[in-house]
Formats: sequence, C-alpha cells, structure tokens
Amino acid sequence: MDQDSHCTAERELLEAVSRITTFSATSPSDEEQNQPQDEVLCQVRKENPEKDELQDSNAYLSPNSSMTTKELQEYWRNEKRQCRQVKLLFEIPSARIVEHSLSKYVMYKIIILQTGSFDRNKSVIERRYSDFEKLHRNLLEEFSEEMEDVTFPKKTLTGNFTEEVINERKLAFKDYLRLLYSMKYIRRSKKFIDFLTRPELHEAYSCLRGGQYTKALEILLEVIDLQERLTRGNPVSIVPTLCAIVVCHKDLENPASAFEYGEKALSRLHARTSHRYYIPLLETMITLAYELGKDFLSLQEKMEEWKAKKDPIRVFTLKELAVREYVQ
Repeated sequence: MDQDSHCTAERELLEAVSRITTFSATSPSDEEQNQPQDEVLCQVRKENPEKDELQDSNAYLSPNSSMTTKELQEYWRNEKRQCRQVKLLFEIPSARIVEHSLSKYVMYKIIILQTGSFDRNKSVIERRYSDFEKLHRNLLEEFSEEMEDVTFPKKTLTGNFTEEVINERKLAFKDYLRLLYSMKYIRRSKKFIDFLTRPELHEAYSCLRGGQYTKALEILLEVIDLQERLTRGNPVSIVPTLCAIVVCHKDLENPASAFEYGEKALSRLHARTSHRYYIPLLETMITLAYELGKDFLSLQEKMEEWKAKKDPIRVFTLKELAVREYVQ
C-alpha cells in the first residue's frame, strides 16, 4: 500500500470512530471510585438529545490522532462492542436463614443474567434485608424524584422468618431490582453498582492483602464479568479489578494469564495516561513481556513517552495500589 492510500485508510477509520464517539456517553474522570456515566449510544435518537446528554457526548474520549491503523481498527472494534446494549435480568430463586449466637437473618440468593440469549456467565450473589434497606436509603438521598413511586418491603415485628413472608419478599425484591435497573440514572449510579459488587470486592481484596491469592482470584474472576455488564459505558472503572487479577496471577506464577488481563486493562487506558494505574501497570507489563519473550520495547517506548511529558513523581507499584483498594 502506498503512502497516500495508507493515509486515506487512516482518515476513513478516524471518521468512522468519530461517528461512533459522537453519540457516546461521557467517560469518567481519572479520580478514584468514579460514578459511572451514560452508556455508549448506538443510534441517533429520533428526538433531540437532552442538554446533559450533549455535554456528556462532548466529554467522551476521542481516539488519539497518532494511533496506527492497527490501533484504530482495534479501537473501532472495542467501540462497536460497547454499543451492544446489555440488559440484565434479576431472579431470586431461594433464600436461607442464617443464625449466629446473637443474630438471625435471611440471606436472599440473587441471580443476575443477561437477557436475549442463553447466559453461561450468570452472576450469583447473596444479600440480606438490611443490605436492601441500606441501598434504598442511599438511593432516596440521591434520586428522590426517581424513587418517589418505588415501594420497599416494610419490616414486620413478627413472622420475618416464616416461609410466607420470605416468599413474599423474594418476589418483592425481584420486582424492586427490576424497577431500579429500568431507570437509567439509577442503574448507572455508583450506589446501585456497589450494592451488587462491593461486598464481594471487599472480600477479594481482603484475601489479596492476606496473601490468599487463589481465593482472591476466584472471587475477582466472578465479579469482573458482572462489573463489565454494569459499567459497559465506563470501561475505565473496572481497571482496578483487572489489575488486581494481574497481581494475583503474577504472584501465583501465571505470567501468561497475568499478561492477558494486563492487556485488557492497558487497552482501557490507552488515552488515559494520567490514570493512577497507568504507569504501575505499564511497569508490570514490561516485566511480564520480557519474561514471556514478548515485545516489551513498544511498552518501554510508552514508558519513555510518559516520562518525557510528566515531572518525575513517586509511583506505587501495581501490587501496592491493589492492596490499598477497599481499605476501610
């Protein structure tokens, strides 16, 4: 391919990506624990977009003009994947009574799966009444108007552990989650996503800090799929979890798997070099690439580019960052 044709191909790809990102939702700032924003929009709306949606669209990251044709193609594929709308279905098929010396409560089993096709990667979590109650209070504080007509199962003085009451609450909580998920601002909110993922992440990071890498990895791999579905329009938000998986695989001496998840995390930071995980991840990827006999020079070049643009500052290692996540 001659130089003119090569330039034309790059321009066409840039235009294609621009058309996609024009209707994309905002990508969050690089601060810790960002609240997920609007999802990627996949088609032009018939009505005029609302003002906040226009602002979000303008704020969304755009492809780097210095990207190669291959990088642009990969970026375009990622954008198209993000455009596929994911709808989740909530089921509560069972519950169990938990008894301790000083307490007794009911744990409700929640199954979260993707609609529209057979879902092999369904997520299973457990939550108690007090967890739902806390979620409801938190959402009322932030979304008072949206929550105006949302009913919540009230506490009863007696009969909380009868089969009849438990079955009623199973149906009520199922409808409650379905209704919350149907409201776009709530399903994208950090409070809703935390309700579905934070307890498991707390446990995973606690295991990681304790050196229980196998257990931590098992939990993280279960959570990451659900996180990706819940934060489809905010790919950067799952970088900490991906990096924790890298740390676990690396310490378990699985460099190939660590490199695989590191590539996933790095792809989400290609235009976010100021993100706190970028340089620690890049350093780890260079080490892994060298160990695996892969191309580490291109990664080293990215490191040098970053150093040339930034003032020298102390950077934590990837593991140091990971163990600081979810510290109470």
